[in-house]
Amino acid sequence: MSEPLAERLRPRSLDDYVGQQHLVGEGAVLRKMIDAGRISSFILWGPPGVGKTTLAQIIANKLEVPFYTLSAVTSGVKDVREVIEKARNGRFFSSASPILFIDEIHRFSKSQQDSLLGAVERGVVTLIGATTENPSFEVIRPLLSRCQLYVLKPLEKDDLLALLNRALNEDIELKKRKIELKETDALLRYSGGDARKLLNILELVVTADDAEPLVITNEIVVARLQENPLAYDKDGEMHYDIISAFIKSIRGSDPDAALYWMARMIEGGEDPKFIARRLVISAAEDIGLANPNALLLANAAFDAVTKLGWPEGRIPLAEAAVYLATSPKSNSAYLGIDSALELVRQTGNLPVPLHLRNAPTGLMKQLGYSDGYRYSHDFPGNFVEQQYLPDDLTTTRIWHAQHSPAEEKLYQNMVRNWGERFKN
Repeated sequence: MSEPLAERLRPRSLDDYVGQQHLVGEGAVLRKMIDAGRISSFILWGPPGVGKTTLAQIIANKLEVPFYTLSAVTSGVKDVREVIEKARNGRFFSSASPILFIDEIHRFSKSQQDSLLGAVERGVVTLIGATTENPSFEVIRPLLSRCQLYVLKPLEKDDLLALLNRALNEDIELKKRKIELKETDALLRYSGGDARKLLNILELVVTADDAEPLVITNEIVVARLQENPLAYDKDGEMHYDIISAFIKSIRGSDPDAALYWMARMIEGGEDPKFIARRLVISAAEDIGLANPNALLLANAAFDAVTKLGWPEGRIPLAEAAVYLATSPKSNSAYLGIDSALELVRQTGNLPVPLHLRNAPTGLMKQLGYSDGYRYSHDFPGNFVEQQYLPDDLTTTRIWHAQHSPAEEKLYQNMVRNWGERFKN
């Protein structure tokens, strides 16, 4: 079976490398190090399909040093130590350090990252890490301090068009076909600046149609992608359509649909932390005070995914999705904070009532700061009626209860305390 198009077109030198000219163009920082024949450890941070793995391989070929690669998804501490030992034993005294490339380094646990420190510090290996997540949050500080950080950008339109033309004119398989690129908007839109995704979509369109000549239009691209449900787009339009369907299924109390759309994301290679973040947001926005435990469970699922990784992480994600979908719903807190923000924008910085201000100095006490404030816990039921809003907003209502069983209790407590003010 022939290699995928993206693999067949993988650049073998910097001359063929597309994009990232701020790093590898003439006179750029990485280009200078590569041309000098010595590089220091670094981490490449950027979205999928912008050339992180390819750049690491090109550097290893250019420097003519051993190249070891590990995937943070499948490798453990034992694998890291074995590779480091191979690198140590296989290195000649005066030669440059072997390169250890770790894909998705943000998925390495703290102990896995710790196991790299000594080898990186002593120069046993030159580490090149690749990550789609902010290294400041995902890479331990001691390791990050030993590495330079280079940011890769999504490929520009001209880069992607050049890649398409190269594929049609130079690829051994595509050259056999008569292919006309009549329209490219859909190809570019769905690729989202991801070279690998662009070539995968092109290959999908070409292999699905044996017409001669094959005229590629936006309509054909959209139709082919819709026919292929696993052509999930982690950064473009399909990505947002599927996450939207997932959230709306939870909001609409359909656990079957929620699990289906989650499965689509998982099969498409979505970052599990992205799914977990959406669950936390949904728990706060859509379930809210109708079931406050939902936010606790969603946050626990996020924590579990971080600790477990894949594939076990799918289980707490599914548990949270089903729990959220089957929970009663309320968005009163969500509406309340948005209403409060709009009120602040309209009214500006209204003064804090004097009785609510602290009075740490004698002068402040003389000016009336804190004068008249009543401490709620000194009164029956831990409540006493007094003014808490600014003077101009004393009658303003911001939070409006929604009467699910759990939230009804909160509402009735407010009515008991405040009377008419809180009656909807």
